[in-house]
Formats: sequence, C-alpha cells, structure tokens
Amino acid sequence: MKLGFGLYSHMLNEEHYKFAKQCGATHIVVHLVDYFNNTDNSKDHANQPIGSTKGWGLAGDGILWSLEFLLELKKEINSHGLELEAIENFDPAMWHDILLDGPKKEAQIELVKKQIRIVGKARIPVFGYNFSLAGVTGRIIGNYARGGAASVGMEGSADETPIPNGMVWNMVYDSNATEGFLPKISHDELWDRLHYFLEHIIPVAEEVGVKMAAHPDDPPVPYLRETPRLVYQPAMYQRLIDMKPSPSNTLEFCLGSIAEMSEGNVYQATETYSKQGKIGYVHFRNVIGKVPNYKEVFVDEGDIDLVRVLRILKKNDYEGILIPDHTPQMSCDGAWYAGMSYAMGFMKAAITIVNNE
Repeated sequence: MKLGFGLYSHMLNEEHYKFAKQCGATHIVVHLVDYFNNTDNSKDHANQPIGSTKGWGLAGDGILWSLEFLLELKKEINSHGLELEAIENFDPAMWHDILLDGPKKEAQIELVKKQIRIVGKARIPVFGYNFSLAGVTGRIIGNYARGGAASVGMEGSADETPIPNGMVWNMVYDSNATEGFLPKISHDELWDRLHYFLEHIIPVAEEVGVKMAAHPDDPPVPYLRETPRLVYQPAMYQRLIDMKPSPSNTLEFCLGSIAEMSEGNVYQATETYSKQGKIGYVHFRNVIGKVPNYKEVFVDEGDIDLVRVLRILKKNDYEGILIPDHTPQMSCDGAWYAGMSYAMGFMKAAITIVNNE
C-alpha cells in the first residue's frame, strides 16, 4: 500500500507538489476539472467544493486533455519525486449527454474513448469517474469535527431541488439552456445509461492498460435533487463490476461514502472488493453517523476503525494508493494544509505499522 495525495486543478504547481512530498506522499491523483470557478467556492480556502443549487460553476470547454499536456504534467510531478497515479473525473462538458442520454451521446462516447487512449499513452494507470446526474451535492458545512473544526455533513432529508436544464454532475455545461428541469427517470434507466458507457469504454481502457475506477454516490441516498443514484449501498458496487467484467472495471473506493450508507458495513465491503482485486484506489476519510444524518470528522475520531480497514487491504494483497480526499479544516492559518497534514501523518503512520506487521 502506498500513500498518495489528491490535488485540485489550481494546485498543480511546485508549491503543492512540495507540500505533498513533505507530507510523505509518493503518488498524486489530479483533478483537471475546475470545481472552484463559482463565486461560492474559494480557491484560497479550497477544502472541497460545496456550491449551491446553481452548482459548482461552469464546466470546462470539453476539449481533450492532450498527450503533450499530460506528459508535461507528469514530468513536473516526477521532478518532485512523485508519480502521477490517476486522473479523477471527466469534464462534464465532455460527457453530459452520456449521463443524460442526450443527442450528442454517440459523439461524446467517441470523445471519452479518445481521452482514455491518450491517458493510456501517457502511462497514467487509473482514471476515476462518478456516474451521477446530481454529482456531489446536498451537504452543509458545520463545526462537526473535534474541537469545533469545520467540516461537512447532512442533517436530515436529502436535497429535493430539481436540477435545471443545462446542468449535470453539479456543473453547468450550457448556460443558455431552455428553462425547465431534468426529466425524472428511474433507477433502471440510469443503470442502462451506465451499461452503455461501460460497454463502450471498458474495452478501450483494457486495450491501453488503464483502470477505470467508479466512485460511489456521495452522499449515498436513493434520490438526490429528484434524480436516482447508482451506488448508494455497498452491494450495488457488485452490479457495476458484473455489468462489464474486466480488469479495467474497478472501483474508486471511498471509505467515508461507504460507511455513510444506510446498510453499509465498511469492513465487509472492503473485504469483498479487495478480495476480488477490484479497488483502483482508496479515498481515506472518517465519518460519524449514516445518511441522512452524518458528519465528516478527523481520521482518528469517526466510526471507522481505519487501521482495521488497512489490515483487510493488506490481507487481500492490495498494493494501490490511498489518498485523503478531504478533511476537516483546522482553526488556524492555512486551515486546508493543517487538516491535510494531520490526515497524512495519521495515514503514513498507520500504513507503515500495518505494512510492517
């Protein structure tokens, strides 16, 4: 098992590569989509984007991340003694009609396939994604963690605000869309859309040696903003795996999301999916409670015995990376850096202990 670190698009620079290295990371997961171009989200205090009913902001331009760009990014990361392990998430402008079963889906699936081929040529091992209409939304900020540290969570029912036309995955891809809202669909319809996606992209990923890694729903509720969710219970991951069996069909295994699930047993889920060799990489965080009432807290104070999780991963020969995808903010200057440093210190110590047992 290896210690990784995730960086948002505006953090892909020398300062943050050095910070990751100083925290003990050996591998980097990059977000190339800018989630912080909404005035409600601050790049200066970027813990994780929250947004509002208007989402995180505008999606990108839908232009492919070129081989030249990825190789240069990889070279920069390597120059700091780090490896580029994964890209996390597609630009919604690139695949919105795949998610929505819209008129551009066939053209967009070809675009996505081309992007995966480029990632393979750049020898980036993993591509994470979240097949979701609402995306990550519906959480609130509060002083939930130890000592009153600011974090996120849910308090009660899920957000039922409908999603306006021109928005998907919590980002606006068409600011000039006609008025109205996304039509309501069933869970089966969303699974059908996922099946179309997997049938087309998994053979390409397998051909070029890239693992596609699916994130579970966050928050893991059956419906959010009047749209169905896919993986909101641990067993639903198995349906995704079985839908297109392949070494390239893997999971972006978020421990916090799984622990938040109403039927979730995070230890059994870790055992089940690591034993199958289906974990692409791990989002390492801790929570108290389950949906619809949960709070994200420091790694050492939540409901999950994270050392127990590491022992399960080791027993099943998991050799991938673990990253702290987000963490509570500490009450000091550089709140994001302090929170991440705390998480990374815990993770480095725990991984070292378990690896040496």
